[in-house]
Amino acid sequence: MDELLYIIWIPLAAGLLLMAVPESLRKLTGILASLVSALAFTFSIVLYTGRGLNGHLTLALVQGLATSFPAFDKVLHHLGTLNFDEISRLLLLLITFFSFMVTVYSLRYTSSNHKIKRYYSYILLTMVFSALAVICDHLLFFIFCWGILCITLYRIIKGSDEEGAAAAKKTMIIVGASDTIMLLGIAIVYKMSGSFQISGTSIDTTPVLGAVAFFCLLIGTFTKAGAVPFHTWVPDFAKKAPASSTALLPASIDKLLGIYFMFRICTGLFSLTEWITLVLMIVGVLTIMVGVMMALAQHNMKQLLGYHAISQVGYMVLGLGLGTPLGIAGGLFHMVNHALYKSGLFLVAGNIEHRFGTDKIENLGVPPKYMPITFLAALVFALSISGVPPLNGFASKWVIYQGIIDFGSGEGIANNLWVIWLGLAVLGSALTLASFIKLLTGTFFGRVRKPIKGNYEAKVTMIAPVSILAIVCILTGILATSFILPKIIIPLTSGFEYRGDWQAGLVAIMILVSIVAGVLIYLAGNIKKFRTSDSFIGGEPEPEVVGISILDFYKTITQAPFFAPLYRAAARKWFDIYDVGKSIVLYFNKILSIAHTGILPFYISWLISGLVLLLIIMLI
Repeated sequence: MDELLYIIWIPLAAGLLLMAVPESLRKLTGILASLVSALAFTFSIVLYTGRGLNGHLTLALVQGLATSFPAFDKVLHHLGTLNFDEISRLLLLLITFFSFMVTVYSLRYTSSNHKIKRYYSYILLTMVFSALAVICDHLLFFIFCWGILCITLYRIIKGSDEEGAAAAKKTMIIVGASDTIMLLGIAIVYKMSGSFQISGTSIDTTPVLGAVAFFCLLIGTFTKAGAVPFHTWVPDFAKKAPASSTALLPASIDKLLGIYFMFRICTGLFSLTEWITLVLMIVGVLTIMVGVMMALAQHNMKQLLGYHAISQVGYMVLGLGLGTPLGIAGGLFHMVNHALYKSGLFLVAGNIEHRFGTDKIENLGVPPKYMPITFLAALVFALSISGVPPLNGFASKWVIYQGIIDFGSGEGIANNLWVIWLGLAVLGSALTLASFIKLLTGTFFGRVRKPIKGNYEAKVTMIAPVSILAIVCILTGILATSFILPKIIIPLTSGFEYRGDWQAGLVAIMILVSIVAGVLIYLAGNIKKFRTSDSFIGGEPEPEVVGISILDFYKTITQAPFFAPLYRAAARKWFDIYDVGKSIVLYFNKILSIAHTGILPFYISWLISGLVLLLIIMLI
């Protein structure tokens, strides 16, 4: 219990105290924040490996307040009750891990042109309230922590220009509006169950009121995780926010929290009907395809990654939407894997942007030899997210595919359409690989835009987190079947027999042997040295061939007859829930503005009419 209190109170106190430290001591605050996050991560390791703390707990502070105010004893105990089970234990470990990685990375990255006031304070506060959100067992306390994270999300995006300020405002409005809808859902849950407790409450979604409550809470999870149609804030945030900020929230912690709460409401708080399962499956495949198709059209590196952060959520929604132990395990496993490789990808983008001052793919062309560690890490992350064995992305997608196939043996509309869910999931993975070929080729093998001299590799504090995340992706994939699934993921569910096992370690050895053999064959073919000379055509030297940009090839997708209208509509923001909502509000505002004539008697007549209408409603 002491370690849990340390994880909460030490970073909270440090985060609040660092707000009083002048910005001139930014480096000192970064070092202190790194030490605090390292300490929290250490305590979370102790809690995860110790396994002594489990079940329902009550915060000591709450116990003291309940003793001092006996009239509020029951309310305070409910608010302070924590549910520290297997998934809370895992999420706490991941939250502190990613906070530590990003804090260390930021020591160098945010010291130059990515300065945000009170940045490290907001990082620590994000860690604290994320930790509280995954261990609390009271819906009101949960939505309080959830709302605080909306504020920290807004504060760690740099709104120094008009586009950045617009992205920050859009993020705040979409996430804040979803929080309001969640409050409505919580109110309905209390009306139907008489309790705000998350565990031990089960609400039937067959009645309309139960379904409304479920979808109100589901909207909050979709918005936080970035699922269609509440996803549009993610790519804008990714484009304008510092890479470290995006790696922490939309890429890792926001996904963890959104999918965590979806797990809670789908497997405990509500019992789902056949039609709700169908809706979840449709949203899952739509999220996969919309995200990956938009990623294919992007020229901005961070915005491309932002759309992939959306696409990968679809796999998690598919897994949890299946409602089977195998599907849920696959969804949770992919949640963990996505946080690993997507945060790593954003940090890689940060390394490149930090060195070259741009995140536009067409303006890059960094030969791998100048940034070897960054390139190798980017390759690992790209192969992971594309589902290439033996990396972790393949392992979790494989479990989801198995879950969909098993789901097809059941009865129901969603079960009968299992071939569609599986086909689109596999297609999404193939298109993901295609888009990362574009990213890697354009970034590392494209035309060099300016002379490069010396080593452009990032500094140690930026390279270390990227390298650690890449190594974890490799190990998680290799150890998937022998350790990760049986020891970490399956205990999160009710348990099941996994029949789709594959020898991840053997596959890794075979691939490694193939790579070594390929390198040896390549070296053997270059032992002899041959004289080389320029080619001549008609007695003249062959003219220099100008390279073709990889981006030009991908333009054929956006110009295809079927996709071109959809891409044009997306460019006009027709599918953006924020812009569509803003247009509707402005339209009605324009109509209502007709009533603003400036004539006092006219305003009085409107006031009297409104009072009469209210009186009639009250009498009815």
